[in-house]
Amino acid sequence: MKLILLLVLITSQAIAQQAGLPYKEIPSYPQQYTAANVAARMVDALGFRYYWATEGLRAEDIIFKPNNDARTIRETLTHIFDLTQVLLNSVNELANDNSVNLPELTFEEMRMQTLKNIKETSEKLLKSRDKDLNKFSMIFKRGTNKREFPFWNALNGPLADALWHTGQVVSFRRSSGNPLNPKVNVLTGKLDD
Repeated sequence: MKLILLLVLITSQAIAQQAGLPYKEIPSYPQQYTAANVAARMVDALGFRYYWATEGLRAEDIIFKPNNDARTIRETLTHIFDLTQVLLNSVNELANDNSVNLPELTFEEMRMQTLKNIKETSEKLLKSRDKDLNKFSMIFKRGTNKREFPFWNALNGPLADALWHTGQVVSFRRSSGNPLNPKVNVLTGKLDD
């Protein structure tokens, strides 16, 4: 049932993709600093960077890897997708279960779903109170084994890792001859004029 729902969701999102994706610009910042708002802003920073790191990737970029020991851009994007799923599951208080096999996604589907995961994570954090962060543990299930980590680990783990790997995508695409749009300004979260 979950697999059918996921396939319907992905198909409907592929159609909706024509209407645009989140994070072409970073959203406006909240008026107050709270722990939850700061966490949401870091997630938004990932969204903006990921949007532009993946915007305009060509088929030859997707299969590019700088050497035989490195991942391809596609493999790196799959890892980032998985990391955003961990973040989303954390704020939704759901376990990450590696026994669930997800369908293979096209690049466009994965990009859209990754940005959606990021957006939903940010929105959940923005609606949260600081004390809610204590509930947002990362839970990993492997068979009958279960490990749990506090939200602190989500910040230095999957969030920081996703930012790191998004930078790799930028570097790899430059190496494959398709550099990032030079108008991307990560400080302002917009394209320069």
